[in-house]
Amino acid sequence: MTIDIACVECIINQSSKVANAIGADELLTNKITSTIKDMSKDFSFDNNPPEIASYVYEKMAEIANKKDLYGEIKKLSTKKALSFVPLLKEKLKDSDNKFFTATKIAVAGNVIDLAARIEFDLQEELEKIFEREFAYNDFDKLEIEIKKAKQILVIGDNVGEHIFDYMFIEILQEIFPHVEVHYMVRGNPIINDVTMIEAQEAGFDKLCNLVDSGVNTPGFAYTRANSDAKELFDNVDLIISKGMGNYECLSPSHRKNICFLLKVKCEVVASSLDKNVGDIICKIV
Repeated sequence: MTIDIACVECIINQSSKVANAIGADELLTNKITSTIKDMSKDFSFDNNPPEIASYVYEKMAEIANKKDLYGEIKKLSTKKALSFVPLLKEKLKDSDNKFFTATKIAVAGNVIDLAARIEFDLQEELEKIFEREFAYNDFDKLEIEIKKAKQILVIGDNVGEHIFDYMFIEILQEIFPHVEVHYMVRGNPIINDVTMIEAQEAGFDKLCNLVDSGVNTPGFAYTRANSDAKELFDNVDLIISKGMGNYECLSPSHRKNICFLLKVKCEVVASSLDKNVGDIICKIV
């Protein structure tokens, strides 16, 4: 999906969030925000939001002289997510449908998004997620596709959320032991998206096949992926795409059998899905 005028305003607002996150003084804050405002005049409406974000965050990192603008916050997000693991393991233990519960857990983690216009509280989300219905519900179809699949690619999204992805993949492998699972991450730090560093720290390299996509966008932009990631994307039986950034990059896609798991956090994506901000989505295309 290409950018909307609302995306431009959202990306400009993200410059203030970044300045605040890195503790920028007034001079640096003004330089970051004014530079992004100037850049916004030349945004191409042929690009999707993650592609635009890649240019913007690269420029902000250059100005701030920081490779990973959200490095410290990502560590805190991971720590917070890990604090919920014991509770969520009890939920799984008591569940009548462990894979459904694990899928809800994976979607709940998608609230950890530092680029979203609207912010949601993780604890509140986890308290409500098990009673909330999917606004777009292809869960039964997802189960059918997994039963038929030999290889599944899960495309990760944000740090903190990746802890819940780990739990999701654990249960997926337990329930469907015939499936080979791959987990794909970003090629370099961008916003608070998961990279090889955070994924290896969480143990994904021991859980499943961990893949570096090579992309520098907060979403899987196929044209920017390395050759191995493209080959995997094209040839697995099923793709499970986490979060809005991946949805924005893969709507549309040249391939079929993509399951989008996300929480709707902006009006532009809500309009694209014909749903509401705050809805949770399990949609196969």
